Amino acid sequence: MHLNELKALHVSEVLKQAEALEIENTGRMRKQELMFAIIKKRAKAGEQVFADGVLEILPDGFGFLRSPDTSFTASTDDIYISPSQVRRFNLHTGDMVEGEVRTPKDGERY
Repeated sequence: MHLNELKALHVSEVLKQAEALEIENTGRMRKQELMFAIIKKRAKAGEQVFADGVLEILPDGFGFLRSPDTSFTASTDDIYISPSQVRRFNLHTGDMVEGEVRTPKDGERY
């Protein structure tokens, strides 16, 4: 699954997918929360989830994938890229990056 496919869906379609996966309390969730719950459920089931975006590296060395949907400005949908990944792949601000994503582990902020 690619995150962009999920983002492109109308909220009613995202809601249907969440209900099909038996995610609880879907009626109270916003689209972003529904998408996160779907990704989390699918990832736990072993399904790979991919995303892409344009990298912005912040002064602390980590970065976020920004989306043209938000005019490349910061948003809650941005995907975190760790400093070790930035160094390992010699990434720079403006690079187009695509890869497998995962949900944050316990204690991780992003």
